[in-house]
Amino acid sequence: MNPLLEKMKDYTMPQEVKKAGLYPYFRSIESAQDTEVTIQGKRVLMFGSNSYLGLTNHPKIKEASKKAIDKYGTGCAGSRFLNGSLNIHDELEERLADFVGKDAAIVFSTGFQSNLGAISALTGRHDHIILDEQDHASIIDGARLSFSKVLKFKHNDMLSLEKELKAMEPESIKLIVVDGIFSMEGDIAKLPEITALAKKYQANIMVDDAHALGVLGPQGEGTAAHFKVTHEVDLIMGTFSKSLASIGGFIAASNETINYLKHHARALIFSASLAPSNAASVLAALDIIKTEPERIQLLWNNTNYTSQVLREMGFDIGHTESPIIPIYIRDNTKTFQMTNELMRQGIFVNPIVTPAVKSDSSLLRLSLMATHTKAQIDEALEKIEHAAKMFDVLNPLQSKV
Repeated sequence: MNPLLEKMKDYTMPQEVKKAGLYPYFRSIESAQDTEVTIQGKRVLMFGSNSYLGLTNHPKIKEASKKAIDKYGTGCAGSRFLNGSLNIHDELEERLADFVGKDAAIVFSTGFQSNLGAISALTGRHDHIILDEQDHASIIDGARLSFSKVLKFKHNDMLSLEKELKAMEPESIKLIVVDGIFSMEGDIAKLPEITALAKKYQANIMVDDAHALGVLGPQGEGTAAHFKVTHEVDLIMGTFSKSLASIGGFIAASNETINYLKHHARALIFSASLAPSNAASVLAALDIIKTEPERIQLLWNNTNYTSQVLREMGFDIGHTESPIIPIYIRDNTKTFQMTNELMRQGIFVNPIVTPAVKSDSSLLRLSLMATHTKAQIDEALEKIEHAAKMFDVLNPLQSKV
């Protein structure tokens, strides 16, 4: 048999998990992304969404998207580099740059492409990219495409980072790339310490704020604003598919850096540009974040309450500092079992197993929205505790309540 077809045939892991009744992926949702969704005609509480501010079903955003389709059509039929630039893209880039405190911005069609395009273009064969070991896959893939020497430091470990920086040639380009909020662990990059080390060793910093926009900072501007180090961070990346209720991504930086990326980022030059309806959705979301700042506080109220109760129940939720709450199960099979049991009880959570995390770090990824009610959270917590006891994940004697 053809070697490629043989490889495809030999991959049977999903079929085996399905046969065991534990397959938890590609669950088809029949309604809008909200705190409650419909799956197979049944009400399910959504605790697996990245819509942190609960804007994906906001009427103002939907209306803005519809108006953009009426004006511009459904797509751009080309890349930004050639025929696919619209004035709404220019407006969005100006707004995003202003929002995160940078000179300029460039919009990509997805968040993944934003990291892929920027990181692969910025450094060359004789340069270094230094990554946190828990960085997102798009950062890792962008680094692979750069042809640069890629080094990793232990997660949020500044001694490990400094060790890597010390060993590099002083004259080489050194780009440190970190998540602002880490997408599985829920903890926050130690940006003040990272900026101090970058200054000491003449390195540059890029922060992936996919999960931090709309969450951290006085007005949701992200991790650098949260720590008041915006001017010490060289590039800020963000996505539209979380708090900004659309799809796409951007890089914000100096005018010179954005000019360089416009003419070197292959993921930008050779991809069709962001659909006008998506751009309009993001502009509307930025307006709502500005006029309804209470959403961020509601998100943090829900986050703090949920984290506290889970800890009191005796769950291991690691070092999370954000609306991303990992409930560590540390067993792949039990993680799948709990996910399916919770779905049966009407609670949607995401199972995270190897290779997405280390073999002893499988977890349920719980994520909060500003629009979750206390009643919804309490219902989910009660059912999570019940499922944990059912599969001997939670020892009742460990509970503090």
